[in-house]
Amino acid sequence: MARLVLLSEGFTGRAYELKAPATTVGRVSDNAFEIPEASVSSHHAEILMRGSEVVVRDLNSTNGTFIGGERITGEAVLKPGQILRLGTVDMRLETGDPAPKPKQALDHTRVIPQGVKADELFGTGSKPEFKTTGFEKKDNRGSKIFVVVAICIGLALLGAMIWVLTHKADQ
Repeated sequence: MARLVLLSEGFTGRAYELKAPATTVGRVSDNAFEIPEASVSSHHAEILMRGSEVVVRDLNSTNGTFIGGERITGEAVLKPGQILRLGTVDMRLETGDPAPKPKQALDHTRVIPQGVKADELFGTGSKPEFKTTGFEKKDNRGSKIFVVVAICIGLALLGAMIWVLTHKADQ
């Protein structure tokens, strides 16, 4: 039987068996599979059992649904052993079948005395591209404008008070 095993800290070891033809996954309790994590949308995704295939459908989630690091839009097939990420929560699809092992040809072993550099690790001669997660620090331009406007208004009020006090003293 297929099941999703959570891998992220705080959820490690928790699993959900995919028994129904359709399983909703999200942050709120009306989902079949509830994941109480802020990065998971209230109704994040739907897991569909279609024969022997497990299909993931993103439900217009805020932080995205990813299979093997690639964002999915609409539907995509999740294969045994692949990592499914909802927001920042990782889980792996496990079945009774052993996960297929990646084909890897080992020609020779290289000794790298100074450590491993990114281009040596991937063997492509170029550095890997890292995709953003959507949780980067945002520009705080609005806050800066607010502070400047607040200071200007404060100075104007202070000037008006001084003007009123000096003119009142003249009378």
